[in-house]
Amino acid sequence: MPDLADLSAGALYAVVWGLVFVESGILVAFWMPGDTVLFTAGLVAQASPGVSLWLLAGGTAVTATAGNAVGYWTGARYGRPWLERRPPRVLAHLERAEAFYERFGPVALVVARFIPWARTFVPVLAGVSRMRYSQFLAATLAGALVWGAGLIVLGYYAATVPWLKTAAYAVAGTAVALSVVVPLAAAARRRWQRRRGDGHGVPGEGSAGGPAGGQRPSSSTE
Repeated sequence: MPDLADLSAGALYAVVWGLVFVESGILVAFWMPGDTVLFTAGLVAQASPGVSLWLLAGGTAVTATAGNAVGYWTGARYGRPWLERRPPRVLAHLERAEAFYERFGPVALVVARFIPWARTFVPVLAGVSRMRYSQFLAATLAGALVWGAGLIVLGYYAATVPWLKTAAYAVAGTAVALSVVVPLAAAARRRWQRRRGDGHGVPGEGSAGGPAGGQRPSSSTE
């Protein structure tokens, strides 16, 4: 990643917009540091008279929306047919995902923008789950404005307001920490539930079809 402060205005636009598009729509780009780049781009815009804040922020919102649209199309075009050929238990997960996106999809799309790995995968899952496109587009636009344009504007004004800069880094650090802790906690919870289920499901004494309570079966000769 080049130093944004060393780029010309045109190069800065191209780098920021390209990164946002790729991170929003290409699965292999989930590791990219979008939050940091956007905030830093805002700081650079404040220090560089040739950079237009509103062009930078507006273009970022547009490319973030376009990236999500590509992710949705990828999930609907390739992910859905592949999953429909899987075993019934996989289809059951797909049905639950559809129910989730029907109920919480718009909120998930907006919140996912602030979670590094989620903002890449959630649009794809929305496409796989056939979330209504009107809902998807409205939530995508909201997330692109709040996250994409919002972080750039925040960085721009944070350059002259020290406490705002500190608060922004604190919020970003919290978001990154939650993006790691929440999946790990969910995985641990699922593992605990599986172990608990396996423990209750092991046949043994007292189970149907076998001797119970340690009693010997009665004999017809007694």
